[in-house]
Amino acid sequence: MERLRVSIVAVALLATALLGCQRAPERATSADERPWVVTAAPRPLGGQALGLSGTVRARIEAPLAFQVGGRIVKRHADAGQAVRAGQVLFELDAADLEQAVRAAQADLAAAETAARTAQADLDRVRALQAQSFVSAQALERAQLSAREAASRRDAAQARLAQARNNRGYAALRAPADGVLTDVTGQPGQVVAAGQSVATLAQAGGREVEVQLPDGVMPPPRGEAQLPGGHSVALTLREAAPVVDPLGRTRRARYRAPDLPAELPLGSVVAVRLAGPNAPTSAPTAPAPEAGAAAWVVPVGALDERAEGPRVWRVREGKLEAVPVRVLRVDDRQALVVAPLAPQDRIVALGTHLLQPGMAVRERAS
Repeated sequence: MERLRVSIVAVALLATALLGCQRAPERATSADERPWVVTAAPRPLGGQALGLSGTVRARIEAPLAFQVGGRIVKRHADAGQAVRAGQVLFELDAADLEQAVRAAQADLAAAETAARTAQADLDRVRALQAQSFVSAQALERAQLSAREAASRRDAAQARLAQARNNRGYAALRAPADGVLTDVTGQPGQVVAAGQSVATLAQAGGREVEVQLPDGVMPPPRGEAQLPGGHSVALTLREAAPVVDPLGRTRRARYRAPDLPAELPLGSVVAVRLAGPNAPTSAPTAPAPEAGAAAWVVPVGALDERAEGPRVWRVREGKLEAVPVRVLRVDDRQALVVAPLAPQDRIVALGTHLLQPGMAVRERAS
């Protein structure tokens, strides 16, 4: 019986020892099972150059349109063609306009005849009144009739001049030297007065147009990198006062007087804009919290789940969500407004699997 008790105690001690050996590796394994995350440091935007794509455009781009409506019968120019001032670009069917001129000429002839008749009547009445054969009232009526006839003649002359001008408007001429960048009018097409049929990029000064992200003020200076490898200086000339509701961008035009003449209109150049690029506050999307600034983060760092845009910051081996306001996103990076610091580390990939307070192991990108 004593041997049996000793055996039971020995088995119990052995089981306890084995259980302790099994629990120790479990604790070590749980520490090693913390997931790895790839982290990166956010880059502040202020004081850095902003890289964008720009388009070479003419200083003046004027849409061309007829001043009268009608049917286009001839087109004398194509898109991309250089034209001279006064050159005929389009012609309308002028048959109706010619008939309007003839009608105005007939009206003028009738008005002139009526004016001469009224003047002759006035001369006769004046002679009779001098001999007291007619009353003063008759003379006054004759004078009024003569003035009325003269006014109708003047109006007929003005209508004839207008009809002749309209007939001249049947030919659309280039208002200045330049290049047709867009031609939409076609022979047989019926157009209304003022309907654009072409766009003329006038010769002379050229500029670079860029589209800035919503919330970024246009920097006053920059440079354009040309295909040949050299660069030209840019100076801000104008910026759109409102943001495009579709693209959420703001158009800005930069003077580029040193652009080479052989660089065609519509060319795309790399633009680097220097100066204060601090985003402005957007009334439709307030900053996440006080002290927020603009930062450039990897595009994979954005987590846009139901809680709204945010990034994940690693502090003491644990994750915390930082709400952000997204200003611009491309295929590599995102421009955000967030309360971050240069020494912070944020998760750069796989943010859709993260949760607040999750313990992670950090691997720098």
